[in-house]
Amino acid sequence: MIGLEPRIVCVRTLIRAAEAKSYGNLALHTALAKSNLTPQDKRICTVLFQGTTERLITLDACIRQYAKRDPEQIDLPVRCILRCGIYELLYLHTQEAAVVNLWTESAKVLRKPKAVGFINGVLRGFLRAEKEIPTPKDEIAALSVAYSVPEPLVRQLLADYDKQTVTDFLAQSLGEPPIYLKRNPLACDENDFLTAFAEDTLTPISAVPQAYQLARGGNLSEHEAFQKGLFHVQDLASQLCCLALDAKQGDTVLDVCAAPGGKTFTIAEWMGDSGKILAYDLHPNRVKLIADGAKRLGLNCITAAVGDAANPSPDRPMADRVLCDVPCSGFGVIRRKPEVRYKSLADTAALPAIQLRILEASANAVKAGGVLVYSTCTVAKAENEQVVLKFLETHPDFSLEKPWQDIETLAPYGQEMTTLFPQMLGSDGFFLAKLRRAGGVENA
Repeated sequence: MIGLEPRIVCVRTLIRAAEAKSYGNLALHTALAKSNLTPQDKRICTVLFQGTTERLITLDACIRQYAKRDPEQIDLPVRCILRCGIYELLYLHTQEAAVVNLWTESAKVLRKPKAVGFINGVLRGFLRAEKEIPTPKDEIAALSVAYSVPEPLVRQLLADYDKQTVTDFLAQSLGEPPIYLKRNPLACDENDFLTAFAEDTLTPISAVPQAYQLARGGNLSEHEAFQKGLFHVQDLASQLCCLALDAKQGDTVLDVCAAPGGKTFTIAEWMGDSGKILAYDLHPNRVKLIADGAKRLGLNCITAAVGDAANPSPDRPMADRVLCDVPCSGFGVIRRKPEVRYKSLADTAALPAIQLRILEASANAVKAGGVLVYSTCTVAKAENEQVVLKFLETHPDFSLEKPWQDIETLAPYGQEMTTLFPQMLGSDGFFLAKLRRAGGVENA
């Protein structure tokens, strides 16, 4: 049956990822590499896989309503088929009869012939109800179903922010995220860069220098401009973080949790590949990613090395600028990593203590008058403002400073502690605090 093969690959990969409790993107990458799918079928498989993963709570609410039983009581392969089928009926433009036929046929291929009638009945019942998603009466539960975010995370977000901010953030967390590129100004000017993407829609971001939005996805590592070192892929939030650091030519910079290296590269480019950047990561294979990326971009001021941000080497040098982008819950990037939204809050409870330890260790390397930027890709205040305030209680020689005040388009967004949401500038959810150490003379 035409169109069946990519759906079989999708549902089998969903099953494997669920059984292994592993990150789905790795399972999908492996499955696609081993398959004989055409590029178009790979795209179909990817959209179905990522969409089903992202909308899991919404889909399970529909299964619960139209199958008249809890999804966890349904055999895993059948449950995955139902999730995919309902997702396709809700969010894609496939002809409805074809969707029902394809997903009932998939049950036969997966050796679940007894489930064919059940799957057919659930999908057709969903269609008869005009694809209505059940809405719980409870506000927290309703937001959970609407945006496919677990109720504990919804409660945490509402405890930290007003309802409008939360609902706007959650709405922006669904669907295909934007792709942003950071142009390497040492390799090309804007005209050359736009020419390199003549066949694509590439839009400069007026508020963020050297940033562009690309209208398509795909494997950008195969693009000639990538191989020539003209850009690297980087969300706006990370680029803004580097602007907040405001490293000067000739500075010594430490990036203490640097892999895979995007921020390191942007800092080096803003410094004109002068001075010295020491980029550390705990894992040697990730250190290699930084070194390889620097080489591709032609950046010679970067030295990548293994280092523990919480327990740095005693021979680590003092620096004019230190970037401390710490491990975090990742709740700000759920539109890029949909599985993160299902992370248990209990699994993140120990993070603030680790983050504070890294921040304190990083502060020891900041020269008098130097700058320390603390950042995370989460919007959880326990990992953001609360960590910084606790740090300041015992480090009176550091004070908060608003970022980007000399950039007219960005100054209104820069606070003493800045949380970015997608609804602001289009970036991922992100937090940063710029801290300056007392004493010394700031470089000109």
